[in-house]
Amino acid sequence: MPTLLIAMDMTVLHLAVPSLTTDLRPSTGQLLWIMDIYGFLVAGLLITMGTLGDRIGRRKLLLTGAAAFGVASVLAALSTSAEMLIVTRALLGVAGATLMPSTLSLIRNMFHDAAQRTVAISVWMTCFAVGGALGPLLGGFLLNYFWWGSAFLIGVPVMLVLLVLGPVLLPEHRNTKAGKLDLGSAVLSLIAVLSVVYGLKLVAEDGFGLPPVTFMALGLAVGVAFVHRQRTLADPLLDLKLFRERTFSASVALLTLGILVMAGSQLFTLQYLQLVHGLSPLVAGLWSLPNAAGLMVGAMTAPALAAKIRPGFVIAGGLVVAAIGLGMLTLVSATAGLGILVTASAIMGAGLGPMAALGTDLIVGAAPPERAGAASAISETGTELGAGLGIAVLGSIGFGVYRSQIEDTMPAGVDSEAAHESLGGAVAVAQDLSGKAGDELLTVAREAFTHGLHVTAVVGVGVVLVLALLATVLLRGVTPGANGHDEPAEDAAQAGIPDSAATTQTPTTAEAVRTAATLGSNV
Repeated sequence: MPTLLIAMDMTVLHLAVPSLTTDLRPSTGQLLWIMDIYGFLVAGLLITMGTLGDRIGRRKLLLTGAAAFGVASVLAALSTSAEMLIVTRALLGVAGATLMPSTLSLIRNMFHDAAQRTVAISVWMTCFAVGGALGPLLGGFLLNYFWWGSAFLIGVPVMLVLLVLGPVLLPEHRNTKAGKLDLGSAVLSLIAVLSVVYGLKLVAEDGFGLPPVTFMALGLAVGVAFVHRQRTLADPLLDLKLFRERTFSASVALLTLGILVMAGSQLFTLQYLQLVHGLSPLVAGLWSLPNAAGLMVGAMTAPALAAKIRPGFVIAGGLVVAAIGLGMLTLVSATAGLGILVTASAIMGAGLGPMAALGTDLIVGAAPPERAGAASAISETGTELGAGLGIAVLGSIGFGVYRSQIEDTMPAGVDSEAAHESLGGAVAVAQDLSGKAGDELLTVAREAFTHGLHVTAVVGVGVVLVLALLATVLLRGVTPGANGHDEPAEDAAQAGIPDSAATTQTPTTAEAVRTAATLGSNV
């Protein structure tokens, strides 16, 4: 439920921007902070919150974060000024950072059978796709009949149900041997991640330059200081020993780079639907549902396949399928190709689904139970950075191609910086031009954007094929149904795992296969 909500909350705000802008009248800078502060704080606090859950208890952190999220949602809905909305969005970001690592680390400790855990994480991952698909639809419905604040109230009933059922259904897990939380490390991790993410955002908006490079360099420098501090602490915020496990480090890299391709391609496909084909945001959202459906299918079929085939091969095969979908994007044109694009997006989602589900499962499974929160936070941080990198890197490539081509094909008599910078700017300028000049500008701008889409698709194909090769090589030792990190009963008890779970015997491979197949078919 919280995973579903987080994905919905990330999408509904975009639909509410026009009406809240009319009501609160934020400045341009304030509007950007309203949009970005939530994601910034989620990304920056994931590591701290994941480690905090290991220390105080994953269920306690989840329920505390759920209560805070519900209260902050109501305050955001009732905001009377732009400043108030920025503050409440920041509170939502802090609360949101507690939810994702808590849910994932609870799954790690609730499901000790590797096959069952893989299915559970696939369901968890599917909720992201469902939430991302439902967000624009439910948000659009509410905004059609109610005020902009109703978009923030979607999460309140969900959190109330979680607060009622969580104490009854969810077991508590924590690391009883964990030391104190190092606040210095928490501050360093926050500054490092925020600086890199903000730098990537500036690259996506304005391209590479001194400001974004400065912020990213600052983030990397602080990151180095953070790593050095972890090596000197008896109880580090982040256990660097996790990265010595090849399965763990390889899965983190694969997940981060896979999300990079996914986010970068979606940036262009969604703009193609709206600015090239002229669809409304709601209709464009409906046409993006096949991509979410493909991701769901890929994530939910992955457990059954991984029970019979090495997970690395399943991930590699899915990435090859994703490469086919990306390759199909090169077939769309500026005047036709809606069916091709939707089909390609569905194939791409189906191919990336196994990577998202199994990659997350391998990251969490490779860590010992007492470090489940930290491992979950690393997984989520990799996802956040991958999305930022995808928009920054692939966005820079695609928009660079657009600017280069439109500079050579700009109609005579039209000299507009806005049209040169983006397709959205060209559409706005074309609406102000009369007659043939506007139509010519639209034609060349859409062709230039489509060419940029083709180039980013080709780059994406190359990236996912390299990732497929790496998955085959680096994960070849992971066998079907294998637990990444089995704990003996006495160690599990010390990690805060109930005795009944700790003494459960690991099933045979045949039993694991039957379990995965049964659970997969039921889901």
